[in-house]
Amino acid sequence: RSAWRGFARSPSFTATAVAALALGIGANTAIFSVINAVLLRPLPFPNAERLVYVDFGGSPARFGHHRANPGAVRQISAFRFGTMTFTGGDRPERVAWGQVSADFFGLFGAPVVRGRTFSAEEDRPGGPRVVVVGDGFRNRQLGVDRDPVGLTISLNGDQYLVIGVVGSGFDTRDLGQTSDVYTPFQLDPNSTEQGEYFQVAGRLDAGATLAEARAQAAASTETFRRRFPQVLDPRFAFNLYPIQEVVLGDGRRSLLIMAGAVALVLLIACANVANLLLARATSRRREIALRAALGASRGRLVRQLLTESLLLATVGGGLGLGIGVLGIRALLAVSTAWIPRIGVDRSLVRLDWRVLAFTVALSVATGILFGILPALSTSRTDLNTPLRESGSRGTAFRQARTQAALVVIEVTLALVLLIGSALLVRTSLALSAVDPGFDARNVLTMTTSLSDRRFLTAAAVDQLIQTTTQRLKAIPGVLEATAGCCMPLRGGYVLPVVIVGRPLAERWHGTESWFPVGPGYFDLFKIPLKRGRAFTARDDGKSPPVAIINEAMAKQLWPDQDPLKHRIVVGGAVMKEVATETERQIVGIVGDVRNGGARWEAQPTMYVPSAQISNLMNELIFRLEPMTWLVRTRERPAALAKEVQSALGVASGLAVADIQTMDAVVSRARSGFRFQMWLMTIFAVMATALAAIGISGLTAYSVQQRVPEIGIRMAMGATTGQVRWMLIGQGMRLVAIGLVVGSLVALGLTRLLSALLFGVQARDPAVFAAVAGVIATVALLSVWLPARRASAVDPIQALRA
Repeated sequence: RSAWRGFARSPSFTATAVAALALGIGANTAIFSVINAVLLRPLPFPNAERLVYVDFGGSPARFGHHRANPGAVRQISAFRFGTMTFTGGDRPERVAWGQVSADFFGLFGAPVVRGRTFSAEEDRPGGPRVVVVGDGFRNRQLGVDRDPVGLTISLNGDQYLVIGVVGSGFDTRDLGQTSDVYTPFQLDPNSTEQGEYFQVAGRLDAGATLAEARAQAAASTETFRRRFPQVLDPRFAFNLYPIQEVVLGDGRRSLLIMAGAVALVLLIACANVANLLLARATSRRREIALRAALGASRGRLVRQLLTESLLLATVGGGLGLGIGVLGIRALLAVSTAWIPRIGVDRSLVRLDWRVLAFTVALSVATGILFGILPALSTSRTDLNTPLRESGSRGTAFRQARTQAALVVIEVTLALVLLIGSALLVRTSLALSAVDPGFDARNVLTMTTSLSDRRFLTAAAVDQLIQTTTQRLKAIPGVLEATAGCCMPLRGGYVLPVVIVGRPLAERWHGTESWFPVGPGYFDLFKIPLKRGRAFTARDDGKSPPVAIINEAMAKQLWPDQDPLKHRIVVGGAVMKEVATETERQIVGIVGDVRNGGARWEAQPTMYVPSAQISNLMNELIFRLEPMTWLVRTRERPAALAKEVQSALGVASGLAVADIQTMDAVVSRARSGFRFQMWLMTIFAVMATALAAIGISGLTAYSVQQRVPEIGIRMAMGATTGQVRWMLIGQGMRLVAIGLVVGSLVALGLTRLLSALLFGVQARDPAVFAAVAGVIATVALLSVWLPARRASAVDPIQALRA
């Protein structure tokens, strides 16, 4: 109650301290709420810490090898996700589909609420068409009160027998998606196919360590290499990867960097409040001395002062909790592309007991952190001097030194944060200047599912593309239209390539990105044709097979030759889907496209006409992914979106979904980095503002205490300018020390940002110099204003003081 009354009598001090703490605690609460959802929330599977991906990228041959050589891994399961078309309802519906091996449900702890899951016999090649459905799909399509086990449903035009239902709590979003229906993989254990198109996971034995299991997996590599020579790179070895680490990916690094940044903001806020308390302590010296004279021990005085600090921290923490929750919601509404595991519409980033406990603990720790120095300094009291003083002026040299040290710390931390944000800003500018190799402006994208049996052949898909794109091109304002499985920034497939007539040292000459595309693809995206020709409608399944390569592939495989004089064979029979591939003539070379994003160099890529891929590959592609339709318009594509969607639906007879502009796709691909940049910049600006307030406050307080000294100096002949520059020089000396220390600290810490940077070095001298200049300018302004007021003091009034 005493502390509360004291703060009520000093509203300006209280408001300033609480605001600084609320910002610092709020920023930390915001970042922790995301860390809580992403890093601390366990995967929704039993004993998730023992789940591992077995190798990266599963092929039928590798899957058979891993099951035959399990080592310390059990329940090895293959799975992949895609879509199927369900035709048992009022209208065809695209449903999420999982193709999984029999052990999948046991491995990930699927709750079976009706029937059963697949048996080993049903998971063998040629097994029956059976399906396990999700509870949501069952309620939506089959009826809540109806037992679905034993029903036959139509998926992709085939009849499947429902044998079981898994509960709605079976959440596999962390693996890729939560599916409506699951069908058995039915992989041949003796397959020799090397195409990697699914994932393999397993569970470590209870007594096995990850290191032991990894050693066993690596040792089994030679067994696989002997059976399949020239398939694996000589340096390659099978490995195991904890699923949680894979799910988090680069998100862990980014979140930890953000957490470090907000921790620095809170430290600056603490230094600010500590300085305020030290300044306030001067006016309370007589009060503290009187308490001590009446018998209060030093410990009792420290407790009293810490109680006041904790009260400030509690109020600041309460406000910070609200600021943090609202702030992170607002920021995540801008972009969540870079953050895994936050749920649909950010539903998993919420206020729970962990966030509350963190905020409470942080508030208490903060109260002690910023309160302990002022408490110890103030409680060290000389009873005689304060009680004899007629006023509250004068401050101990020791206290002034502590305040100066706190200002140096603020400048140091602000400089580190501002350098980090400046490096990210430079990176953003460098990324925006990079030519991605394609033009995204005025391009509209949308998808349709081709998982129906009508589109099992490449010829059927080619016919659909030709008739539908003709209809789309007839729309006024449409310049070009095409379709295919892939587009920039969405990736393609990776297949080996053999150059006809060139001797082989290994099994293939290279492993390159592979894009099947429709006619007009290069014109639509304005990908420049460097040599040769582009694909036309005549490059269909009946014409000689052709291919177009990008400049990166030409430089890699034909550094001193003309690629247009060569033929290639794609696939190398690594999987049955490309077993029928024949020689393809290279007919053109196009510019490089940065399909992995602006930060990554363009990869060697080969393009083939979608009409010339095998029927099996066609079926595989469109079972996994929907068809993407691309339309370039003369004006803003959003204005034609409804008309294009309607025409596409009428011409194709398919449901149209995922309508968006290519600009939005590009923006989403870059949004993760932009979000991190803006967040870091916001923290840096907060830190700089807090540091400026701290410098200004210390200077103003120093001026207040030195009014008599200033009066004497001016009475003895000192000019206004001399007094002003004396005060500015004293303040800027502290800033200079902070800049030197901060630069040294930043040299060590900026290397943590190296993985996020592009086009700028972590220790870029221009960035360091520019940021130091900004901090110095802000500090100079913060010092100049109170110094200017001090130089205007009337010497007579100062002497009377």
